[in-house]
Amino acid sequence: TNIVLDHTRAAALAMEHLTKLGHRQMAFIKGQAFSSDTAIRWESVRTAAEGLGVTIKDGLVGQLEGESSSPELGYHVTKKLIASGEPFTALFAFNDISAIGAVQALREAGRQIPQDVSVVGFDDIQSAAFQNPALTTVRQPLREMGMLAAETLLRRIAAPEEAPYAKEIVVQPELICRASTAAAPDPA
Repeated sequence: TNIVLDHTRAAALAMEHLTKLGHRQMAFIKGQAFSSDTAIRWESVRTAAEGLGVTIKDGLVGQLEGESSSPELGYHVTKKLIASGEPFTALFAFNDISAIGAVQALREAGRQIPQDVSVVGFDDIQSAAFQNPALTTVRQPLREMGMLAAETLLRRIAAPEEAPYAKEIVVQPELICRASTAAAPDPA
């Protein structure tokens, strides 16, 4: 039995939040090619953007590279996004760690968070609430998912061998709104 996050809903929550704030020019950070979540998260983001009428520009899509789980990866990708010269008022990162690096790169480029650029992460890691500004993120309920996996395993062990069981259990995400997002700035 696979315990999985509803990535379609997760992407929709973040994208709807940003579009309700008036953001249409968005940058994106995709996960590393080897990450099992990268393809499904990116496809979910593309689907949500299409449904909301948001155009994803190739020049505003960066991909994490390297195996570390350091904010430095998001920092470097964001520097490239800024260097592209394509304007953006929001950035949706693959995870909170890369979002933290993105915030640093944006600040170094003279952009204020969230006045100039809103930033959304993914996962709701423990330190997300303690960033400056506190990070808006999509919560992946990892503790709930772990408990559900343990309970499912125990039920399967106790059940007769031929008893049916769910092949997949889908868990719902939650958008946690904090200080890293705000209304899109007025176009100059």
